[in-house]
Amino acid sequence: MKKNRAFLKWAGGKYPLLDDIRRHLPQGDCLIEPFVGAGSVFLNTDYDRYHLADINGDLINLYNIVKTRTADFINDARALFNTSGNTAETYYANRVAFNASQDIYQRAVLFLYLNRHGYNGLCRYNLRGEFNVPFGRYRKPYFPEAELLWFAERAQKATFVCESYDVTLNSARAGSVVYCDPPYAPLSATANFTAYHTNSFSLREQQHLAELASKLAQENRIPVLISNHDTLLTREWYQKADLHVVKARRSISRSISGRTHVDELLALFR
Repeated sequence: MKKNRAFLKWAGGKYPLLDDIRRHLPQGDCLIEPFVGAGSVFLNTDYDRYHLADINGDLINLYNIVKTRTADFINDARALFNTSGNTAETYYANRVAFNASQDIYQRAVLFLYLNRHGYNGLCRYNLRGEFNVPFGRYRKPYFPEAELLWFAERAQKATFVCESYDVTLNSARAGSVVYCDPPYAPLSATANFTAYHTNSFSLREQQHLAELASKLAQENRIPVLISNHDTLLTREWYQKADLHVVKARRSISRSISGRTHVDELLALFR
């Protein structure tokens, strides 16, 4: 089956693991994702309906605008992808404009620009809630028109909401299937750079997610698939699930010498 890429660059995106994820996702009427991120799983599965949530309001706002105002959005966003737009000066001016803007449409257009021109496609905010990713210095940032059109077409079957994972899980209905891609558990005390959003995801929340997943599967017969690093802690959290080990495809450490490949787990509660 052909794989379709998301239109956003996204740290921890699931594109490389799609074959493994699809293999272990049960069938159902509706796929629920409490951590939708860039949406690779949504874009590459075929459920009748989707309930897609994320704690990042800018992300959900962008998705709703791409879904409902596709042509306008593509035209306006494309205008920022040119030589003059790809300078540090323009980037930082657009970042200031984004942080100052209350206009949801303008924020959506600038969010895509910042995502494609910023460093490593990171999405990070300071404690005041301001986007603070530095300029990426790419030769020619790619404008993802085909990916936007595919997303908009698929989005007609989806509902996008900004809410916490526990709210999403507690409102899951029979016949649904849940896929969770939380910020990954740290590999060590010093490796906790998975705080992609202002609120980092604590170990207590990781454990709470596993407890909710187990409860949904046992009491409501709603299967839940979770992806995470394969560590002693995650194996403890997911002991009630069927565990599938996926060979790592990416390096964790910044320095070449310190790179270790870490396997990933797909935990299926059912």
